[in-house]
Amino acid sequence: MVEPTGLEQMVCFQLYAASRAMTAIYRPTLDTLGLTYPQYLALRVLWHRGPTTVRELGTILDLDSGTLSPLLKRLENQGHVRRTRGTEDERTVVIHLTEQGSALRTKAADLPAQVACAVDLTDDEFAQLHHLLGKVRASTTL
Repeated sequence: MVEPTGLEQMVCFQLYAASRAMTAIYRPTLDTLGLTYPQYLALRVLWHRGPTTVRELGTILDLDSGTLSPLLKRLENQGHVRRTRGTEDERTVVIHLTEQGSALRTKAADLPAQVACAVDLTDDEFAQLHHLLGKVRASTTL
């Protein structure tokens, strides 16, 4: 048995550990696709929204440009996205999926189901967890 450290009483530690565990469930499939979890999240936004500005993508993913720019550059180098300058404002950069990036959607389609199966929660518990985590995020957004 592991000696108590006090961490087990901290909600922030439980969130941190759960986040790492959830990401680990995705890793085997994402590794075969050559993607990191943040890259997968960016692609999911593009799969659902279509072309999106870098600013919008950063807001949705809650990532600053220092983190998002290298992530997008790697996705572009892998051939999954292309970046173009806005037609009305050249400072705006729009991210578009390539055919290759669009094709990944099918290959990654079962990832959410894999996570749901790996987590020992009922559908109601899963929905409640999702709701509570949304409340935590909303109340801590700066």
